[in-house]
Amino acid sequence: MTYSYFPGCTLKTKGKQLDIWGRAAAQALDFTLEELPQWQCCGAVYPMAKDEIATRLSSVRALMAAGEKGQDLVTLCSACHHVIKRVNGDMRNDEVIRDRVSRYLGLETPYAGETNVLHYLEVLRDRVGFENLKKKVVKPLTGKKIGAYYGCLLLRPSKEMAFDDPENPRIMEDFIRALGAEPVIYARRNECCGGYCTLESKDFAAKQVNKIMDNAKAQGAEMLITACPLCMYNLQENARDGLPVHYFTELLAEALGVKEAEA
Repeated sequence: MTYSYFPGCTLKTKGKQLDIWGRAAAQALDFTLEELPQWQCCGAVYPMAKDEIATRLSSVRALMAAGEKGQDLVTLCSACHHVIKRVNGDMRNDEVIRDRVSRYLGLETPYAGETNVLHYLEVLRDRVGFENLKKKVVKPLTGKKIGAYYGCLLLRPSKEMAFDDPENPRIMEDFIRALGAEPVIYARRNECCGGYCTLESKDFAAKQVNKIMDNAKAQGAEMLITACPLCMYNLQENARDGLPVHYFTELLAEALGVKEAEA
């Protein structure tokens, strides 16, 4: 299976290794990420105002490019996934936005949200299947106690994202189990880490991070994994006495035996 792939800015700059591990793991799991040509930054933040048309255009172009190939559009970054999926919902459900975007881009046939948007984790759960993933693991992470940190963007708003139960998600815990490790459930795994406040109020971000870290450690976690580069940076930079934080693709590549080859 081949998917159109939107890597996003972080995974093409400071987070290159996260992208490399994700591609290598995909190959080991018999699917291909075909990077979209000439993609542009999604904007990182979903535009709330209906008259913000220009900020939606890069997402619409990516969605259309995937649609022209008859492929689903996959992202590895929760921020990119959040923006692109919500813009896709706008194009499907909001006639005013759809008309304005179509006129701005000069489209003879309006794009109406036909492309399916998936996070990489959804590909693992819904297309590969965690049971099949488990069978592909060659270096199980046995004995590791891992806390999943979801953050805000994967789960909310729950109706638009339709990713998992926003109050009691399980996709990342099931992912951890498939790799042979033990998931640690803790209360603050789906609360905001304060990442968007880091530049303006580092003290507030640090306060949020340390609440998360302390809660995870109290429940026995030895490390955290996340699917958001901003969350990973914030958790690493603002922890007082924190846990190691890894991107989910790193542990996936490790368990599949392709991490060292792609380092």
